Amino acid sequence: MNYLAHLLLSGPEARWRLGGLLGDFVKGPLSGERPAAIEAGIRLHRRIDATTDSHTAYRDALTQLDPKWRRYAGIALDIWFDHLLAQNWQRWHPLGLEEFCTECWRDFRSDSRYIPPHAKAFIARAEEFKLLQSYREEQVIGLTLERVGLRLRRPVALQEILPELSAGREKLEHNFNKLMTDLNLEATRFRLHYSGSDKS
Repeated sequence: MNYLAHLLLSGPEARWRLGGLLGDFVKGPLSGERPAAIEAGIRLHRRIDATTDSHTAYRDALTQLDPKWRRYAGIALDIWFDHLLAQNWQRWHPLGLEEFCTECWRDFRSDSRYIPPHAKAFIARAEEFKLLQSYREEQVIGLTLERVGLRLRRPVALQEILPELSAGREKLEHNFNKLMTDLNLEATRFRLHYSGSDKS
């Protein structure tokens, strides 16, 4: 899953949400150098990624894409799923998407000392350009795929997968809804039973 999905699945606590975002920027063992709730959010991010990779709906979605994209299909699908989430946001969260994003960026400012520079740069860009809100637009997804493809070790014209994603929208949305429903349940269980977290 991608940025928007991880923020949603992290739940209502600001530090869990920050950890959910930082899961894409913080690698390796967690040593307690951040507040427990932030590290719990990072752990939840990793659990969500592992659950996604093994989920039948996600694996089925991957098989719908041309085998030539095998190495990059997961990257493209994660971005496309954020598009589907943004387009149907009210199904998954009581706040409007704009309000939700504004709340996240505002809350993260008080914990900026725990945010690595490359994550700070992403947050600043996302806030300024309303990046996550713009995921509703298919054209933005094409530009996002292009930027991601250029950052790969061997650059790939990843935006060329967009027509496949768009043509398969109905079935991919069915896969996404099944996956997101199960991830919501898994994330809720994790947050309720994670003993190493705090609310501070």
